[in-house]
Amino acid sequence: MSESIHQAVRENYGRLAEAGGACCGSDSACTSPQLYDEAQWASLPKEAAELSLGCGDPVTIAGLRPGEHVLDLGSGGGIDCFLAAEQVGPAGHVIGVDMTPAMLERARATRDRLGLTQVEFRQGQLEALPVADETIDVILSNCVISLVPDKGAAFREAFRVLKVGGRISVSDIVTGGEFSAELRADLNRWTECVSGAVPLTDYLAGLSRAGFVEITVVSQVDASDIVPVQEGMPPLFSVRIRARKQNKN
Repeated sequence: MSESIHQAVRENYGRLAEAGGACCGSDSACTSPQLYDEAQWASLPKEAAELSLGCGDPVTIAGLRPGEHVLDLGSGGGIDCFLAAEQVGPAGHVIGVDMTPAMLERARATRDRLGLTQVEFRQGQLEALPVADETIDVILSNCVISLVPDKGAAFREAFRVLKVGGRISVSDIVTGGEFSAELRADLNRWTECVSGAVPLTDYLAGLSRAGFVEITVVSQVDASDIVPVQEGMPPLFSVRIRARKQNKN
């Protein structure tokens, strides 16, 4: 089923890249600036802002510093990459990884127009990142790991590419219970950031099994205004989580 999920997500986000919009539906909060600080949103170019696909703001809680190397997992139209580039400056470096060619094309066009030479975009999947071992200071991800069939592999890959002492800052959708087998198999709901979500306890356990420490839930809010819900679904939450790759003794 993993390849079917990848294909469905790739096709859906390809359509969104061509038309603009949000992963969670045109009436969702994903399309509004309320997920970001007002000044952050105002700094974004129109072509990036109109392709808002996240469920929160992982950049603000990341504590980015000038000169750091940042990786955005599932970078989409590049919003979080461009915000990160402002903070790490020209001495830093930002890599966005996405598996959808149309998204990469849009993100690269916006980057070129902005002249952000410290930003690059690479095609790849979160379960097999096209990034070398221990080269990244900070990982960002915004409503993407919930779309991945093998979340354990995504967490292990994130751990692999982080430098020792590096940080991960994610915003994602989690559940307060389990989906039925029918909903879990519904590819349309996967592509809407819904059926791929797992309970918060499982999400945190996945980070821990991958080797992360200092795992902290920074915020947790009801996600009914962000993602489409239906009868029989467990409660859905938008969470922001930080963790660290432990320093070697």
